[in-house]
Amino acid sequence: MTDIKNILVALDLSDIDTTLIEYASFIADALKVEKVYFVHNIKKYEISELFDEQLKDINLDEIIGDELNEKVEEKFTSSAEWEVLISEDPYSESLINYIVNKYQVQLAIIGNKNRSKGTGVVSGKLLRLLKCNILSVPKNAEAVITNIWAGTDFSSASRKVFGVAESLQRATAAKVKAVHVFNVPVQFSPYIPKEHLDLKIEDHLKGKYEKFIKKIGYEGDLTSEIIPGRDSGVAEKLRIKAQTSRVDLIIVGDKGRNTFSSLLVGSVTEELFNQDLDVPLWIVK
Repeated sequence: MTDIKNILVALDLSDIDTTLIEYASFIADALKVEKVYFVHNIKKYEISELFDEQLKDINLDEIIGDELNEKVEEKFTSSAEWEVLISEDPYSESLINYIVNKYQVQLAIIGNKNRSKGTGVVSGKLLRLLKCNILSVPKNAEAVITNIWAGTDFSSASRKVFGVAESLQRATAAKVKAVHVFNVPVQFSPYIPKEHLDLKIEDHLKGKYEKFIKKIGYEGDLTSEIIPGRDSGVAEKLRIKAQTSRVDLIIVGDKGRNTFSSLLVGSVTEELFNQDLDVPLWIVK
């Protein structure tokens, strides 16, 4: 994979900030990152006119900047350089995209705040906008990677997923499993018993997996699992299985293509991205 030299971390002054700072510190040390940019966007237009009088003599940028600098100083233990950037923009997604491009950021770390319905920047728009990798981290995530799932549909587009997995395995000694979720094509189900279809498809996919892994030349230790989707969607099945398997990180691509599964197709990746995942999700661009 492309070396990750610069990381952006989106902060919003909520209680998830501590998790994001500590996770960024872990990733920065593991991947030997050069610099981390902690970004906060002040949406002054959201402040009611009722408070204009009270705030007119207050420098919000300076106060918030001092608060975040103190917090990062306390929680960020990596040896990488870091900087807090405070800005005012009506759209946080646009600001993050601007900073990603300006500072040549390879990874943007954001909070998964879907469950709390907070003001985080997690959105489909951000997923489509950014050209760098995105790492979505839930509030209670621990800064540790020992068990990685790499989502694949065996297409050339999913090769990049294994580049990231290989680098993280090298840095953390984590176990990596190639995971594929499939659903039986519904148009066949009235004519062929489902159990026969499952076996036929699994045999077909195992053959595809072996050819795929040989082709990409993965250099680390790798296991695999093919998961029937049954009646639930691919994203939902992956979420449930990852939770019960104590996975520390799921890696997927932003696009892909396969006859039986759409794990890496944009719609499914976006569905994963917008779910209440208890596991950090790394989306490879």
